[in-house]
Amino acid sequence: MTPAHARSLNSDDVSAVAPDPGAPEHLPDHPRGSVPDDGCMDIDKALDFVRVNHKAVLATLKKDGTPALSPMTVGVDDDGHVVISTRQTAYKVRHIRRDPRVWLAVLPEGFFGDWVQIEGTAEIVDLPEAMEGLVDYYRRISGEHPDWDDYRAAMVRDQRCLLRITLAKAGPNVSG
Repeated sequence: MTPAHARSLNSDDVSAVAPDPGAPEHLPDHPRGSVPDDGCMDIDKALDFVRVNHKAVLATLKKDGTPALSPMTVGVDDDGHVVISTRQTAYKVRHIRRDPRVWLAVLPEGFFGDWVQIEGTAEIVDLPEAMEGLVDYYRRISGEHPDWDDYRAAMVRDQRCLLRITLAKAGPNVSG
């Protein structure tokens, strides 16, 4: 993915529709200056971005319908789900149990630059079933743990669970 494919885009921004004289000749599948109706990008490209950018803000819905935002560390599992480790007692888990729709803004380490927005549904995997997924999550993001027995004990002690997000939509596909 080239940087131009993941820069922020507000599809309601009128200036994004007008051709930009400094824009590249074309973006994949879209003529110069055009913005697709839905602003979506290929989900596989979004997953590739998440595989190397682990900082994100997760949005869930409170009971009253307003968003609850949480900074998170994210990864991608072998099945193409975005995965997050969290506590079973966290408000975000309560929100997801009630309404599994979630949104993520995945950001680079330095905050500014390329980013991806993801929409999807979250499945909560509780312990003990979540343990191997939690180990895999850690390995993909941080590498080998110095003491896996200690890590596993901490997951139980902290009442961790794994969120597995199935992507429905990702974007933006152009810079604005």
